[in-house]
Amino acid sequence: MALTKYAFTKGLKELRFLFCHTSEHSAATRSFLQRAYPTMKRHNPYTPILMREAQGTPPTLYARYEFGKEKREPLDGLSDKEIEEKVRALALSHS
Repeated sequence: MALTKYAFTKGLKELRFLFCHTSEHSAATRSFLQRAYPTMKRHNPYTPILMREAQGTPPTLYARYEFGKEKREPLDGLSDKEIEEKVRALALSHS
């Protein structure tokens, strides 16, 4: 497989997006997921990419790594491109 911006490291065990399904502050996160989820999943078929929607939830990204380590990044106020950079940074991190 060619190197892609969405090829995750083997140490990444899960990506989890939390956001509101209706609010404006989560609009960029929803847009990013509509655009990028198919590509992320195609390049990482065995890595869970979870989307959790709940009313009033601020957009947040969690990355879970080996040995139960987890990193959190708030996505509120970020553009689609900035969200992409956060995902890349967490997905390529080793924990």
